[in-house]
Amino acid sequence: MTSRLVSKGAVNVFLLIAAVYTLLPLTWLLFASTKSLSDLYATPGFALSDFNLGANLSVVAAEGDGIFFRWYVNSLLYAGGGAALGALISVGCGYAFDKYDWRGKERLFGLVLLGVLVPTTATAIPLYLLVSKVGLVNTFWSVFIPALVHPFGVYLARVLSTGYVPGEVLEAARSDGAGEIRTFFSVALPMLRAAYVTIFLFQFTGIWNNFFLPLVMLSDQHLFPLSLGLYSWNTQVTAFPEYSTLVITGSLLSVVPLLLVFVFLQRFWRAGMTAGSVK
Repeated sequence: MTSRLVSKGAVNVFLLIAAVYTLLPLTWLLFASTKSLSDLYATPGFALSDFNLGANLSVVAAEGDGIFFRWYVNSLLYAGGGAALGALISVGCGYAFDKYDWRGKERLFGLVLLGVLVPTTATAIPLYLLVSKVGLVNTFWSVFIPALVHPFGVYLARVLSTGYVPGEVLEAARSDGAGEIRTFFSVALPMLRAAYVTIFLFQFTGIWNNFFLPLVMLSDQHLFPLSLGLYSWNTQVTAFPEYSTLVITGSLLSVVPLLLVFVFLQRFWRAGMTAGSVK
């Protein structure tokens, strides 16, 4: 009993340290975004000062005729639309790898797994060369289309399809006259809801934080996502220190969608439930 309590206590301490380590940068960001420029450099990072968040937000909104909110909308389109459509593609591919047989299936799946091992930064230049061939450089599609491909999502969808979509249910749907497309959308996809939400969260986070691909593809600042827009502001901090408050306050606002997505979707993520059963 004593050793069990000691082990449980050690685990709790480790988790507490991990939580503090994770929340520390966010806490600093919250404190820093409430400070004026002078207090930002004159006071310790976690010290309280005059609450100046409203003024900082006003400065962010006014900078560049509201360009920050254009970046915000761009990021929502890139991440929201890309994650929603990309997760559907990944689930469909994983379902196909699991439920159908064709020559060379496992070799093709091996190539998908190989794609998991390749870092996204290594594919940015080849993607740029491909996109330039079709004339889509410096357009919305040059960032949106590559975000739809997610090899890890395909792998995860295949694993979850094996566990959550019984073959007997699919056979019953086909016996009732449902075609393959209807069987997927009406029977398999509801069972794979947890897989879809999990892949959506992975892709949303990855696309929202994506930096190198937009840096390579885009030169028009009206197409920038938040990550690239804040970077462009940060490069001017040395010459114009007032940009420090813009970068910090903008960074705080950029965290909000990630928090909201995880808060509202975590119950679906953890559910892991199916829409039918085998009798």
